[in-house]
Amino acid sequence: MPRSKRARIVHESKTAKKSHKEQTRRLYANIRECVEKYDHLFVFSVDNMRNTYLKDVRTEFADSRLFFGKTKVMAVALGHNPETEAAENLHLLTPYLTGAVGLLFTSRDPASVTDYFDAFRPLDFARAGTEATRSFSIPAGLVYSRAGEIPTSEDEPVSHTIEPELRKLGVPTRLVKGKVMLELTDGQEGYPVCKKGEILDSRQTTLLKMFGVQTSEFRVGLKAHWARATGKVEILEKNENEMEVE
Repeated sequence: MPRSKRARIVHESKTAKKSHKEQTRRLYANIRECVEKYDHLFVFSVDNMRNTYLKDVRTEFADSRLFFGKTKVMAVALGHNPETEAAENLHLLTPYLTGAVGLLFTSRDPASVTDYFDAFRPLDFARAGTEATRSFSIPAGLVYSRAGEIPTSEDEPVSHTIEPELRKLGVPTRLVKGKVMLELTDGQEGYPVCKKGEILDSRQTTLLKMFGVQTSEFRVGLKAHWARATGKVEILEKNENEMEVE
């Protein structure tokens, strides 16, 4: 006899998905709580967003609280004007909550916070659609794994197994006695992968990664600082081009 469609097993351990309203209320409440708990609040922006490096920042500031969420909710939590603000002068921070920005609540000395972010600028491989920060070319002749980025005495030739992939990416290479050679015409000294200032496509970023060329800098820029003891707001950085984050 076929099982009735009405006879369904319901697992009591199953948890309901948090609603958007619930998440919004929680974010609002957490920010309001942090205003009373921590001595300082920084508004920060992120260039070339990488979750891995943002996790490093969270680990470093384990004694603090970092929010990187909906800017509209964060603005409402801080307050848009003196009547709605969570504390004195917090509404002065809301104009800076645009783009890829977040809030850092901490009781650390402000100078130590700025020193950390001034020094924390790890490099990573560029993504398609970003601007090239430098030019890069593959030198003619025998192709090395770092393509001239380090002295050839410290480098080694690329494996013959990647030669077909290089050709597929438009690099004029061929195998000569098991060695990958780059042969150019018209007196070219190298094959140009990208030029500084141009927008990179996926082919270019793939080549940059193949040769270990990291051109993208993850950077956290401190935009404004608020001190709970005085209610004073200090502007640290002007608005600049920022990447949208979901």
